Amino acid sequence: MRRLVCSCFVAVLMLLLTPAVAWGQIHQHENEAGTAMVRSLESLRDLDYDSWQAVAYREGPPGQPVVLRIVGYPGKVRLDHPTGLAVLAGRREWELTDITLDNPALARDGREAAAEFALDPLLNDLSNNRPLRLVLPGVFTELPVPPFVVGEWRALQEMPLS
Repeated sequence: MRRLVCSCFVAVLMLLLTPAVAWGQIHQHENEAGTAMVRSLESLRDLDYDSWQAVAYREGPPGQPVVLRIVGYPGKVRLDHPTGLAVLAGRREWELTDITLDNPALARDGREAAAEFALDPLLNDLSNNRPLRLVLPGVFTELPVPPFVVGEWRALQEMPLS
Protein backbone atom coordinates (compact mmCIF):
# COMPACT_ATOMS: atom_id res chain seq x y z
CA MET A 1 0.00 0.00 0.00
CA ARG A 2 2.80 2.40 0.91
CA ARG A 3 4.52 1.74 -2.43
CA LEU A 4 1.30 2.54 -4.32
CA VAL A 5 0.84 5.84 -2.48
CA CYS A 6 4.49 6.80 -3.13
CA SER A 7 4.17 5.90 -6.83
CA CYS A 8 1.01 7.99 -7.19
CA PHE A 9 2.64 10.92 -5.41
CA VAL A 10 5.68 10.80 -7.69
CA ALA A 11 3.49 10.57 -10.81
CA VAL A 12 1.40 13.59 -9.78
CA LEU A 13 4.53 15.55 -8.86
CA MET A 14 6.07 14.86 -12.28
CA LEU A 15 2.91 16.00 -14.06
CA LEU A 16 2.82 19.24 -12.07
CA LEU A 17 6.49 20.03 -12.57
CA THR A 18 6.77 19.26 -16.29
CA PRO A 19 3.56 20.38 -18.06
CA ALA A 20 5.43 22.22 -20.82
CA VAL A 21 7.04 18.99 -21.98
CA ALA A 22 3.67 17.29 -22.31
CA TRP A 23 1.98 20.20 -24.11
CA GLY A 24 4.80 21.36 -26.38
CA GLN A 25 3.90 21.77 -30.02
CA ILE A 26 7.35 22.50 -31.44
CA HIS A 27 8.44 20.14 -34.19
CA GLN A 28 11.61 19.80 -36.25
CA HIS A 29 11.61 18.55 -39.85
CA GLU A 30 12.84 19.46 -43.32
CA ASN A 31 11.02 21.80 -45.68
CA GLU A 32 10.37 21.00 -49.36
CA ALA A 33 13.92 22.10 -50.29
CA GLY A 34 15.50 19.84 -47.64
CA THR A 35 16.43 22.67 -45.25
CA ALA A 36 16.07 21.84 -41.56
CA MET A 37 13.38 23.86 -39.81
CA VAL A 38 11.61 24.12 -36.47
CA ARG A 39 7.99 25.17 -36.11
CA SER A 40 5.21 25.75 -33.63
CA LEU A 41 1.76 24.82 -34.93
CA GLU A 42 -1.37 25.88 -33.03
CA SER A 43 -5.05 26.21 -33.85
CA LEU A 44 -6.52 29.41 -32.41
CA ARG A 45 -10.06 30.83 -32.40
CA ASP A 46 -10.91 34.48 -32.93
CA LEU A 47 -13.68 36.31 -31.06
CA ASP A 48 -16.20 35.21 -33.72
CA TYR A 49 -15.20 31.61 -32.92
CA ASP A 50 -13.61 31.04 -36.34
CA SER A 51 -10.53 28.79 -36.32
CA TRP A 52 -7.15 29.92 -37.60
CA GLN A 53 -3.91 28.03 -37.86
CA ALA A 54 -0.93 29.92 -36.44
CA VAL A 55 2.39 28.50 -37.60
CA ALA A 56 5.60 30.12 -36.40
CA TYR A 57 8.74 28.71 -38.00
CA ARG A 58 12.45 29.21 -38.50
CA GLU A 59 14.44 27.67 -41.34
CA GLY A 60 18.11 26.93 -40.74
CA PRO A 61 20.26 27.47 -37.65
CA PRO A 62 19.47 29.71 -34.66
CA GLY A 63 19.64 33.38 -35.54
CA GLN A 64 17.66 33.02 -38.77
CA PRO A 65 14.37 34.95 -39.03
CA VAL A 66 11.22 33.59 -37.40
CA VAL A 67 8.09 33.83 -39.57
CA LEU A 68 4.45 33.73 -38.47
CA ARG A 69 2.00 32.19 -40.95
CA ILE A 70 -1.73 32.73 -40.34
CA VAL A 71 -3.93 30.33 -42.30
CA GLY A 72 -7.71 30.47 -42.70
CA TYR A 73 -9.97 28.02 -44.45
CA PRO A 74 -9.72 28.33 -48.27
CA GLY A 75 -12.89 29.73 -49.77
CA LYS A 76 -14.02 31.22 -46.48
CA VAL A 77 -11.56 34.11 -46.39
CA ARG A 78 -9.39 35.94 -48.89
CA LEU A 79 -6.30 37.68 -47.55
CA ASP A 80 -5.08 40.69 -49.51
CA HIS A 81 -1.37 41.51 -49.52
CA PRO A 82 0.33 43.45 -48.16
CA THR A 83 -1.67 43.88 -44.96
CA GLY A 84 0.15 44.57 -41.70
CA LEU A 85 -0.66 42.50 -38.62
CA ALA A 86 -1.28 44.50 -35.44
CA VAL A 87 -0.22 42.80 -32.22
CA LEU A 88 -1.56 44.12 -28.91
CA ALA A 89 -0.45 43.37 -25.36
CA GLY A 90 -1.94 45.66 -22.76
CA ARG A 91 -0.90 49.18 -23.74
CA ARG A 92 1.87 47.98 -26.05
CA GLU A 93 1.37 47.57 -29.78
CA TRP A 94 3.46 46.25 -32.67
CA GLU A 95 2.87 46.28 -36.41
CA LEU A 96 4.31 43.20 -38.16
CA THR A 97 5.27 43.46 -41.82
CA ASP A 98 3.43 41.28 -44.35
CA ILE A 99 6.07 39.18 -46.15
CA THR A 100 3.66 36.76 -47.86
CA LEU A 101 4.71 37.67 -51.39
CA ASP A 102 8.37 36.91 -50.52
CA ASN A 103 7.36 33.23 -50.30
CA PRO A 104 7.06 31.93 -53.91
CA ALA A 105 4.68 29.11 -52.94
CA LEU A 106 2.24 31.49 -51.22
CA ALA A 107 2.59 34.12 -53.95
CA ARG A 108 1.42 31.51 -56.53
CA ASP A 109 -1.34 30.04 -54.33
CA GLY A 110 -4.66 31.18 -55.80
CA ARG A 111 -6.61 30.32 -52.63
CA GLU A 112 -5.11 33.36 -50.86
CA ALA A 113 -6.01 31.88 -47.47
CA ALA A 114 -2.60 32.41 -45.83
CA ALA A 115 -0.44 35.36 -44.85
CA GLU A 116 3.11 35.49 -43.48
CA PHE A 117 4.62 38.09 -41.17
CA ALA A 118 8.12 38.86 -39.88
CA LEU A 119 7.90 37.83 -36.21
CA ASP A 120 11.39 38.84 -35.00
CA PRO A 121 10.57 42.51 -34.25
CA LEU A 122 7.92 41.34 -31.78
CA LEU A 123 9.98 38.50 -30.28
CA ASN A 124 13.03 40.72 -29.80
CA ASP A 125 10.92 43.22 -27.86
CA LEU A 126 9.19 40.71 -25.54
CA SER A 127 10.75 39.93 -22.17
CA ASN A 128 8.13 37.37 -21.04
CA ASN A 129 5.43 35.04 -22.34
CA ARG A 130 2.53 37.43 -22.12
CA PRO A 131 -0.87 36.93 -23.77
CA LEU A 132 -1.20 38.70 -27.11
CA ARG A 133 -4.08 39.78 -29.33
CA LEU A 134 -3.64 39.74 -33.12
CA VAL A 135 -5.65 42.08 -35.35
CA LEU A 136 -5.74 41.61 -39.12
CA PRO A 137 -7.86 44.42 -40.62
CA GLY A 138 -10.74 43.17 -42.75
CA VAL A 139 -10.10 39.56 -41.68
CA PHE A 140 -10.44 39.27 -37.89
CA THR A 141 -10.77 41.88 -35.19
CA GLU A 142 -9.07 39.91 -32.43
CA LEU A 143 -7.28 36.57 -32.31
CA PRO A 144 -6.13 35.81 -28.74
CA VAL A 145 -2.74 34.12 -28.37
CA PRO A 146 -2.18 32.42 -24.98
CA PRO A 147 1.14 32.77 -23.13
CA PHE A 148 2.25 29.18 -23.76
CA VAL A 149 2.06 29.80 -27.53
CA VAL A 150 4.09 33.00 -27.14
CA GLY A 151 6.64 30.90 -25.20
CA GLU A 152 6.86 28.45 -28.11
CA TRP A 153 7.40 31.31 -30.56
CA ARG A 154 10.14 32.81 -28.39
CA ALA A 155 11.84 29.40 -28.05
CA LEU A 156 12.07 29.07 -31.85
CA GLN A 157 14.64 31.88 -32.09
CA GLU A 158 17.41 29.95 -30.36
CA MET A 159 16.26 26.33 -30.52
CA PRO A 160 19.12 24.20 -31.86
CA LEU A 161 18.53 21.80 -34.72
CA SER A 162 19.44 18.20 -34.07
